[in-house]
Amino acid sequence: MNTIAGKPHKQEPTIGGSIYVQPERIEWKPTRFDKVMIKVLYENPEQGEMTCLLKLDPGAYIPFHKHPELEQTLVLSGSVEDHDGLAQAGDYIWRKPGSFHDNSSKTGAVVFAVYRKPNIFFHAASGETKGF
Repeated sequence: MNTIAGKPHKQEPTIGGSIYVQPERIEWKPTRFDKVMIKVLYENPEQGEMTCLLKLDPGAYIPFHKHPELEQTLVLSGSVEDHDGLAQAGDYIWRKPGSFHDNSSKTGAVVFAVYRKPNIFFHAASGETKGF
């Protein structure tokens, strides 16, 4: 019989089913957006899912885009803003599927973000493109 938190149970744990990630060991990588860096913590390209840390330097701007599915963001440090408001360290934002917005950070920020599908960015010259 196995134990969970010291309590016996009959189920067997899935060995290797928990993947531990140490973000401090992952290097920041540039995105296609000036002053925005990324650390991918989890990605499933087939499903379009991604969990990441985004670092926005002071003055960073992420252009107008659409979220095909729910997006969730936890501000770890600094602040980010869009047309709906300002989020500071400790604030949590979720965006409805189908919503459109842009983001900026005057002070710089690090955010934890969960995407169920890649963002769709809109560029006047080139049309739609997906992802960071």
